[in-house]
Amino acid sequence: MARLSIPLDALTSRLNLGDRFASVRAQSLGTRFANLKPISEFLDLKRLSKPANFGDVQTRVNYNLSYFSSNYAVVFVMLSIYSLLTNLLLLFVIILVVGGMWGIGKLDGRDLDLFGFRASSSQLYTGLLIVSVPLGIWASPISTVLWLIGATGVSILGHASFMDRPIENAFSEEAV
Repeated sequence: MARLSIPLDALTSRLNLGDRFASVRAQSLGTRFANLKPISEFLDLKRLSKPANFGDVQTRVNYNLSYFSSNYAVVFVMLSIYSLLTNLLLLFVIILVVGGMWGIGKLDGRDLDLFGFRASSSQLYTGLLIVSVPLGIWASPISTVLWLIGATGVSILGHASFMDRPIENAFSEEAV
């Protein structure tokens, strides 16, 4: 039986994802959110329209992903916060692990001595691992991450494909 070969390079090269993510990593957080577009421009209902064909979808997505990139980052952060607030056990596990690692790190390698009970740093890390792994599995982080990917993809790609470019930009590319 022949193996099914999916040309991922052919699919992803049209969207130019590698260069897009390289520019995101090079920016600081302050400059990332400095070019937020106003909410009235981001949710302009007059510019919503059905794309004519897949080529039109590609040009809209390429333009809107770069133009509204900071707004899309805010949408991702809001959906991340929503997913953590609806999965309180996962939020608890994250706070437990971060707080436990911070607390053990504050000991600077010394043993913890509480009411005659002594525990070394390695014992504390092991105890944190024994408690957090079952709780982490029970909190279903994989389904939360998959939901976050799906919700972000539908929201951002849906907005980017239905939001038409401004009239000025549409004519500037066609000028000879």
